[in-house]
Amino acid sequence: MSGLLSVTSQRLKLVASSKLTSTRENKDAERSFSSESGMFTNDRRQEERTGKYGTPRLQYLQELVLKFQNATNEGTKERIVANLANFAYDPYNYVFLRQLNVLELFLDCITEPNEKLVEFGAGGICNASVDPENVAVIVQCDGIPLIMGCLSSPVRNTVNYALGALYYLYSPATKGEIMKPEVVELIQKYAAAEAVSVSFSNLAKALLDKHASGS
Repeated sequence: MSGLLSVTSQRLKLVASSKLTSTRENKDAERSFSSESGMFTNDRRQEERTGKYGTPRLQYLQELVLKFQNATNEGTKERIVANLANFAYDPYNYVFLRQLNVLELFLDCITEPNEKLVEFGAGGICNASVDPENVAVIVQCDGIPLIMGCLSSPVRNTVNYALGALYYLYSPATKGEIMKPEVVELIQKYAAAEAVSVSFSNLAKALLDKHASGS
């Protein structure tokens, strides 16, 4: 399990360090995490960072969603989804993300022809899928086939995010949908591809081990 956590940490950094311009959204996303007393936000620390005249987190995320919905420029959409994916890393934001249907937004991005939107959408799902309530939403929205489709992406990050998401989405209730013979064969190929990508290999092995253990 420690190997998976190590690779997961690397994947999250890939989302956070994507080539985005220095915008207010980026800065607020970066402030979501702190090295002073742990990586995640709580109400007190959020209040301290927001200040008297700052934007409450729910309102801020809602503004991002509205900007995405109204955006016509692909680059703007990419930046917004990347930032929402960053926010999906922090459990503090999970209730807000569900309330604003951000998980559904991530899944919609996975169906887009724009590979960057697919990448960041898959990254957001991967980040959020560590939470059981988020998993329930993703499964209910038929997100598993969409994530499985990302395994064949030409973008390495997207494949990483898909493998990580499937690890967390895997359960006795979903294993039949996830571990179809053709998918198992593809995951086995990634597991054997350590010379090409250690992250592919580690994540694929972790998923296969989880399946073998019946957990």
